[in-house]
Amino acid sequence: MRLSVRARLTLVYGGLFVVAGMVLLGVLYALLSNQKPGSAATMVQGSDPAPPGGDVLFRTIVEDTQATTLSTLLQQGGVALLVVSATTIALGWLIAGRLVQPLHQITATARRIAEAPAADRGLHERIALTGPNDEVKQLADTFDLMLARLDQSFDGQRRFIASASHELRTPLTLNRTLLEVALAEEGASPEVRQLGSTLLAINDRHGRLIDGLLLLARSDREVTDRSYVDLADIVDHVAVSDTVKVLADPGEAAVLGDPVLLERLVQNLVENGVRHNVADRGWVRVTTRTRPDGWVELAVANSGPVVPRYEVPGLFEPFHRYGRERLVSPGAGLGLSIVRAVARAHGGDVRADARAEGGLIVTVLLPRAP
Repeated sequence: MRLSVRARLTLVYGGLFVVAGMVLLGVLYALLSNQKPGSAATMVQGSDPAPPGGDVLFRTIVEDTQATTLSTLLQQGGVALLVVSATTIALGWLIAGRLVQPLHQITATARRIAEAPAADRGLHERIALTGPNDEVKQLADTFDLMLARLDQSFDGQRRFIASASHELRTPLTLNRTLLEVALAEEGASPEVRQLGSTLLAINDRHGRLIDGLLLLARSDREVTDRSYVDLADIVDHVAVSDTVKVLADPGEAAVLGDPVLLERLVQNLVENGVRHNVADRGWVRVTTRTRPDGWVELAVANSGPVVPRYEVPGLFEPFHRYGRERLVSPGAGLGLSIVRAVARAHGGDVRADARAEGGLIVTVLLPRAP
């Protein structure tokens, strides 16, 4: 059994007090018990002569008084020590609680940050401990400084991704315009048209990559402006495909969140299920429901190639595509990464399970709207 710091401090302080009280009681008992009755009798009688029978009687009375005193000392002193020790332990428990209260505040703040769904969620929180500038306050101030630097680092990373992606839009737009103008000319040879079409496809892929980076940078932040959204309506809108059969079974699934981000979440899952599928008789099944435990569930299952279970966690990493070459794949490898970021920004999470027959079952859990 592990004792808390408060309990250990109380036991140490209380134990030291009990030991000190027992030592003091033992010393008093030893001093009184070593006091000889003869010396007390001599002090009382002085030099006056006394009959032999009276001296024996007086000595007997002194011895009886000494024994009674020692017995009373042990009994009453033990009771007093017990009462005072209990009071001291109770006061020690209260004082220890006051001493470790700042540590509880530090622990609570660290736990809220650690349990946040997103990596940078809660880094804006500070302990802001008040009181004397002792070791505990210095620890809290150092923790606040570390949080501030981590918060600045994450903000700088997001700003860099957003700025870099935005700056890359200009040359891509220019390249697309030049290619379209070149392809529109009547005298363009078939080789030039083939090259232009290939470059346009590459340009479009880079554009999707930039859009994905921008969305990923945005969805990594906590959603503050939330609206009432029913995922069933989104599924009815986006669950369509011309290449595979999409089976939609939307049930009521009301959440509070950003409609644009939630639509992109559903769209990415459907597009991912359609893209990574079999050529013939492929299918994608999309279902939404409200679970009894208060969570909204969105599940997207599809047919497709068999995915090893050890490969499933890596599918949520950016730019990771199982069984596809980066240059020939039409996607940018950000689909499931965006899904996870959007889900966590709404206080939920996502998991994927490999089907034994091939394909995946991707399940998103979001808090139900009150």
